[in-house]
Amino acid sequence: MRIKELLKNPYKIFNFLAAKGLFNWLPDKPYLKLRFRASMGKKLNLKNPQTFNEKLQWLKLNDRKPEYTMMVDKYESKKYVANIIGEEYIIPTLGVWDKFDDIDFDKLPDKFVLKCTHDSGGLVICKDKSKFDKRAAKLKIEKSLKHDYFKWGREWPYKNVKPRIIAEQYMEDSALHELRDYKFFCFGGEPKLTLVCTDRFSIRGLKEDFYDLNWERMAMKRPNHDNADIKTPRPKYYNLMRDLSKKLSDNIPFLRCDFYEINNKVYFGELTFFPATGMEGFYPDEWDKTLGSWIDLGLVK
Repeated sequence: MRIKELLKNPYKIFNFLAAKGLFNWLPDKPYLKLRFRASMGKKLNLKNPQTFNEKLQWLKLNDRKPEYTMMVDKYESKKYVANIIGEEYIIPTLGVWDKFDDIDFDKLPDKFVLKCTHDSGGLVICKDKSKFDKRAAKLKIEKSLKHDYFKWGREWPYKNVKPRIIAEQYMEDSALHELRDYKFFCFGGEPKLTLVCTDRFSIRGLKEDFYDLNWERMAMKRPNHDNADIKTPRPKYYNLMRDLSKKLSDNIPFLRCDFYEINNKVYFGELTFFPATGMEGFYPDEWDKTLGSWIDLGLVK
């Protein structure tokens, strides 16, 4: 941690220690207040939340429907989503296991993806099984299995997700040679904007761009990722992905619905209630309040 950053915001030491699990004992509300102050540089207003990030913290504490656990589980969510929009949008699952040593790699195809069901970091991509580093994969996956994703951001939907490993079919668009994400920010069942992620695995690094419903690039960004050099073409099945997002997010205060367009076919990615755990700002800062105004906390019953 840089001394200059610490002097500017002494609360940052809390994030450093919290990442090591030293504050796991703290109840959710005081923990979130401290983490928000450390991450956002200002107090968390839970009595009258106004911004996007403030309202996400309020939702962590007050919107706790049982089905949310299934919706964020990377294995169970496929059943949930298929029941709403159809099986044809689901990336095929090749297997699910409790332990890495239970995986029979001989039965997996030459290309596949391994991921953990309960977090966002346990991802291993195999493009050629003859060159696959099984030892490195095991270290990464087993570390992820031990990680309690709920404790870091207090994202309640993850609290009771069973840590498991799934293998999925490797997906890549033959024209783009990448997996481009289309992340629909939905408010009460209405998609308002789309976050497009490109160059995720390139040496240039992940690029993020926000687009409005008319597919115009918006003058906003997240602080941790640069915009792409050129505008991303509107996906062929944008309207379909938008309509599917409406169905999945119906009557939910906020939900991000992720899709891919691969070889002229739409696939479901994942559902996210708290992007960046609700602790990453926007440039310009006014967008935090604008997006916050779109979240209707009255939907929470």
